[in-house]
Amino acid sequence: MASNGEIHVADSVPLNGSPLDGLAAESFLQRSMSMILEEAVKKATDVRQKVCEWRSPEELKELLDLELRDGGESEAEILERCRDAIRYSVKTTHPHFFNQLYAGMEPYSMVASFITEALKPSLYTYEVSPVFTLMEDAVLRKMVQIVGWEEGDGIFNAGGSMSNMYAMNLARYRDFPEIKELGNSAAPQLVVFTSQECHYSISKAAALMGIGTKNVFVVPSDKRGKMIPSALEEQIKSAKSEGAVPFIVNATAGTTVLGAFDPIDEIADICEKYKLWLHVDACWGGAVLMSKKHRHLMEGIQRANSVAWNPHKMLMACLQCSVFLVRDKTRLLQRCHSARASYLFQQDKFYDLSYDTGDKSVQCSRKPDAFKFWLMWKALGTRELEQRVDRALAIARYLAEEIKKREGFDLLMEPEYANVCFWYIPPSLRDFPDGPEFWKKLHNVAPVIKERMMKKGSMMVGYQPHGGKANFFRMVVISPQVSRQDMDFVLDEIHSLGMDL
Repeated sequence: MASNGEIHVADSVPLNGSPLDGLAAESFLQRSMSMILEEAVKKATDVRQKVCEWRSPEELKELLDLELRDGGESEAEILERCRDAIRYSVKTTHPHFFNQLYAGMEPYSMVASFITEALKPSLYTYEVSPVFTLMEDAVLRKMVQIVGWEEGDGIFNAGGSMSNMYAMNLARYRDFPEIKELGNSAAPQLVVFTSQECHYSISKAAALMGIGTKNVFVVPSDKRGKMIPSALEEQIKSAKSEGAVPFIVNATAGTTVLGAFDPIDEIADICEKYKLWLHVDACWGGAVLMSKKHRHLMEGIQRANSVAWNPHKMLMACLQCSVFLVRDKTRLLQRCHSARASYLFQQDKFYDLSYDTGDKSVQCSRKPDAFKFWLMWKALGTRELEQRVDRALAIARYLAEEIKKREGFDLLMEPEYANVCFWYIPPSLRDFPDGPEFWKKLHNVAPVIKERMMKKGSMMVGYQPHGGKANFFRMVVISPQVSRQDMDFVLDEIHSLGMDL
């Protein structure tokens, strides 16, 4: 038997002890965490700081020194790399970041993110992730209850696009389970119905699943961006008359640009009539279910077969935090996706196998994203989450009213949710006659203002053309850090940046 002091070598590699310096690693972690708190938390949320430090791609490549070399760098150099990564990144937690459907700093969810990164868990079996498996189960049960179902199932996954894919796959499996083994050759021409305002992930899911983007039937929306139920029914009838097989309708609760809510109850009537799966993409708008005041926007949600909901959006959990919920008690998720990997899902384990949830997922490794929502929910309570939603929509309403008062600002439509869409008309165009030339000139205004705000670093607000309309700004109000004064600042800043155009 070899003594403890004997040096063991295999393939010229010494095997005694660890080659890692634990003290050096601890020192680096302490210094880096201090820097993160100062630079990425404190400064990034300070309204006096810039939202972004804009650099062109070529400039940024030089500043970051991206090349990977044979030798490593010192701790001081690596800390500087971290500092640069923070400095030149967009501060999405800044009070003047309104560019996407997420924003703001949520401390409890952030701490949960730190913990999961430190522990490196993966949710496939209870044995390797007991705590987070139970937390995910608790959150799913509560969200199922909030949707209005007596029973249900679900899974946290890698984003709303993935949730929409889950819905499409489950709907197809329910009607044609043989496709799991035989593939699309065993299926008729399947067709999907969704509104013209839907998220692009619906067509991506159809492409990925082999259904085909030409089999995604786009249903017209009204002037507010809501699906027209009568047009949906006409398209279903038309598809069936041509020999196609409708199997799912996707309704949207909170469209990306306009923040519109499809009429779920009316769509559910049609789905029940034709025995179609009703999926509701509530990735953005699902938060209204937390609010007694605004829940009516999703009237009829309890009739849906499945729901996609992203707590990392309006509810501010750290990215990513996306859940797919399904009204089912037949283990449909498990039956549809199970591959029964024997090295993970042994059937002779010593505990309740129902807690091995990994076979419900199309992923293998899966982060415990539910913890980021669970911890903030525990800290804040349901009432505070409700108040956040109500406050965000009240601030959005204030902004809309201010836009209507100000010369040079024109509201696209009254907001239904937290999306406030508007044009800024510079002084040079205010007396310009309405017509194609006016709209052509106005189309060029928003991109220039966006460029100027980013190069100045004062704020970030999105813009886009939409439905044949000239470029307009889309403000998205989420964070409780944001106040009436911030809304006034946005309008003042847009005017300041664009008044000479």
